[in-house]
Amino acid sequence: MISVYVYRNGETQKTDRVDPKWLDPASGVTFWVDIVQPTHEEGQAILGGTFHFHPLSIEDALSEIHHPKIEPYDRYLYVILHGIDFKPGEHRFATRDVDFFLGENYLVTVHDGGSRSINKIKELCYQHAHILEEGPVALLHRIVDSMIDNYAPELEEIEEQMDQLEDEAILGAGDNLMRPILSIKRDLSALRRVVIPQRDVVGRLARREFPQISNEMAYRFRDVYDHLVRYSDEATMFQDRVTGILEGYLSAISNRLNRVMKVLTVVSTIVLPMTVLTGLWGMNVPLPHFAGAEGLQFWWVVGIMAAITVVMLAAFRWKRWI
Repeated sequence: MISVYVYRNGETQKTDRVDPKWLDPASGVTFWVDIVQPTHEEGQAILGGTFHFHPLSIEDALSEIHHPKIEPYDRYLYVILHGIDFKPGEHRFATRDVDFFLGENYLVTVHDGGSRSINKIKELCYQHAHILEEGPVALLHRIVDSMIDNYAPELEEIEEQMDQLEDEAILGAGDNLMRPILSIKRDLSALRRVVIPQRDVVGRLARREFPQISNEMAYRFRDVYDHLVRYSDEATMFQDRVTGILEGYLSAISNRLNRVMKVLTVVSTIVLPMTVLTGLWGMNVPLPHFAGAEGLQFWWVVGIMAAITVVMLAAFRWKRWI
C-alpha cells in the first residue's frame, strides 16, 4: 500500500500516486511517500521506476531486517533505523526496521506497517500542514524522534522488572528466577545491538556530514543523539546489573544448598556411631555384657548413644560448624 502526502500552495493533500514532475525541486512541491509491505514488483516499480534509486539501496529496502546504517548517494540519503516494538506479555524486544530515502524535496519510507511512529506522524501530517511545510529533513526528524521516544517507557519497565528480581534474588524470596533473569539479559543484549549502531547513525546526522542536513536540523538531531547515548549507557549499565543479579541469585542458591548439606551432614555424622553400636550388639556372636540385669543392657546402649550425640554436638558447636 502506498500513501502520498503532498504539500503545495499552503496545504497538505493525500493521494496514492507520485507525479514525476514533483521530483524536480523547482516544482515547489514537498511530498512524503510511505510504502507499506511492498511486493518486490511494487517496490521496483516505485523505487526504481519512479525515483530511480540505486539498485543496492532498493535491494536493502525490500529485504528483511538490516542493521541501522546510513549511506549517501548522488541525489538522496539512504537511512535504516529501527523502531522498538516491546511486547510485555512475551518478555522480549522486537524491532522493526524503517528505510528512509531522503531527497531534496521528498521523503520515502518503506516498512512493514507496524511502525507506531510513522502511523502517528501520518495522522498528524494530514491535519497540520506545517509538518510538510518545514521540509523532508524536518519530517525525518519528527519520525526518528518519535521512534526514539518509544524506547524510554520500555527501559523503565525493564528497570522495574530488574528491581523486583533483585529483591527476590538477594533476599531469597523467589524460586525459579533463572528464566526471567535470562529473559531480561536477552532483552538488553537485543537492545544494545540496535541502540549502539543507531546512535552512530544519528550522530552522523547531528554532525552535519551530509549536505541535506542544515545547521538547524543538525541541532535537532543532536538532541535525538543525546537520548540515544543515554539509552545505550543505560543498556550497558542494566546489563552489568542483571549480571550481578544472576550472580547473586546463584550465590543465594549455593548458600541455601550449603545450609541443607550442613544439616544433612550433621545428622548423618551423629547417626553413624549409633549405627555402629546397634550393629555391633546385634551380631550373633558372644560379646561382653554390661553389669546388671539383662533388661538394663538396652538402656546402657541407649545411654552410650545419647552421650555420644551430646559430645559430638558440643564438639561441632565448639568448632563453630553449627
